[in-house]
Amino acid sequence: MSLNVVTQIDPLIEIRNVLISVSDKSNLNLLVTQLLEINPKVTLYSTGGTFNAIREFLGNRAETRLKQVSAYTGQPETQGGLVKTLDFKIYLSILTETYNDEHQQDLARTGAVPFDMVVVNLYPFKQTISRPDVTVEQARGNIDIGGPCMIRASAKNFIRVASVVDPEDYSAILSEMRAGNGRISLDLRFRLAQKAFGHTAAYDRMIAEYLYSRTIDNVRECYPNNFPL
Repeated sequence: MSLNVVTQIDPLIEIRNVLISVSDKSNLNLLVTQLLEINPKVTLYSTGGTFNAIREFLGNRAETRLKQVSAYTGQPETQGGLVKTLDFKIYLSILTETYNDEHQQDLARTGAVPFDMVVVNLYPFKQTISRPDVTVEQARGNIDIGGPCMIRASAKNFIRVASVVDPEDYSAILSEMRAGNGRISLDLRFRLAQKAFGHTAAYDRMIAEYLYSRTIDNVRECYPNNFPL
């Protein structure tokens, strides 16, 4: 398989389809309501608790402007939300390139839409391991998989997608969209990508440092049925 080299992009991208899945819901109301004020035709795709929060914010508008990821992919979430967004259709929506005919054919074939913005922040691993009584099993359960994948995919495709990991950036994004008739510049998308990769790098480093600080005995004591004390 040969590497595709992109030579044509759009400096300004209109925000029409937004994927949102966040643990930190700070200013989420501000983001979703003002996105729709700027462009009433924006469609929001979301999961779990984020979906429920957005539905409450939007009221009647949720019927037409909000979709569950499971309805979009055709795959229900697994028990406990273990698998929600690790789906071909999601990554097709994030990674497609505008001027790639084969990508556009894939969108049409699957009934997918291109996501223009991906708003994701991660399971609270730092808060979990800060508890003095935390176990390795509890920490393991709070390692986010789908979130970093979506962040990395959207940041990689900054030529078309805004990857948003920090609620502190919502105001700047909304301000640029207001000034640009609902569009986001390449300059801002690139800055967001820089922050996004920094975010996932710090997250992985935190997990690695925690696991290195534990011993195999700390692991075994989490599963007494297999390793009686």
